[in-house]
Amino acid sequence: MSADLSRITKKYTNGEVTIVWKPSRCIHSKNCFNGLPAVFDPTKRPWIDAKGSDTSHIIEQVKQCPSAALSYYLNSEGEKTEVNTPNETIQTETVIEAKPNGPLFVYGNISIKKENGTVEKRSDLTAFCRCGNSGNKPFCDGSHLKAEFRG
Repeated sequence: MSADLSRITKKYTNGEVTIVWKPSRCIHSKNCFNGLPAVFDPTKRPWIDAKGSDTSHIIEQVKQCPSAALSYYLNSEGEKTEVNTPNETIQTETVIEAKPNGPLFVYGNISIKKENGTVEKRSDLTAFCRCGNSGNKPFCDGSHLKAEFRG
């Protein structure tokens, strides 16, 4: 039996800031490790070293995560202040963007009806698989990179 990725949340702290990683949301854009490899290194375990940079650089890099798989909160303010997560409902129309050779980004308020009949609501950015290879369908899990998807 495989783990339900939607329930996994990992946290890494440097004492000031806590980085929160939700692997089920990750689309492997590589923004994190291309932008701050001293903190985000997928060749290491754990792959996040929150002590690899100062808090301000970590915050700026986490904000670059297009899927909100990465978020953060300042330890002095607590988890309720987590940033880069779908805490607030977007008050705009829904926008759909096909990323070159990658997922379909849907920005806005949506409801996703799953095969088992449950409905998941999202109110931020959702990345849907276009290549057909995701192990987390209908969501993108970055499989398009290995499959060398073009489209």
